[in-house]
Amino acid sequence: MNKLRASQIAASPVMANVSCNGVAVYIQNVDEANETARIYPLDQPDQEQEVPLNSLVEH
Repeated sequence: MNKLRASQIAASPVMANVSCNGVAVYIQNVDEANETARIYPLDQPDQEQEVPLNSLVEH
């Protein structure tokens, strides 16, 4: 996923259908300088992680 789209999704109040390694995730914020995103699985909000933007897929 590109930086702009990831940032748009993170800022939007509308939930987007995004996955990371086949798991549906919520994008909390995007670090454009490092091209990473802070995410967590929808069913496990306590499992935050930082992942490369290229591991995110919008469906």
